[in-house]
Amino acid sequence: MRPSRDEYFMSIARLVSSRSTCLRRKVGALIEKKSHILSTGYNGAPKGLPHCEEVGCLREAQRIPPGQRHELCRGVHAEQNAIVQAAVFGVSISGATLYTTHKPCVLCAKMLINAEIEEIVYQDDYLDPLAKELLDQSRIELRHYRSKSLVDQPPPP
Repeated sequence: MRPSRDEYFMSIARLVSSRSTCLRRKVGALIEKKSHILSTGYNGAPKGLPHCEEVGCLREAQRIPPGQRHELCRGVHAEQNAIVQAAVFGVSISGATLYTTHKPCVLCAKMLINAEIEEIVYQDDYLDPLAKELLDQSRIELRHYRSKSLVDQPPPP
């Protein structure tokens, strides 16, 4: 059975998340427009710098709860990396859809609003009240993806 667009793009975002080097949460993002993939990103250290797997996680060491003190994280978020990669290669993402394994934080929400993303499809929740407030005030359509596909299920025995 052919997967729906949501199933297809979300399965790729999940695969992209497998490249993450974050010790706390593996996140993948994909930006598409008119059924064409424009950019992908996963969370991890900036290009050429040691990964958190190598140097540890300051936020984890200090037991900082999710959604707080983002400035202490050495990682670049998946959504940010997808936006940056589009910019590096000169690809406009205005009017595109972002598929992401996790609901964006406030930092990413602000960037996505300014990048003129039209829709965000996310799989897992991420508690960040300010991100929710900003996204609710924006023109971005926010959809919670729930898998119904056989693609997301293990193959039969």
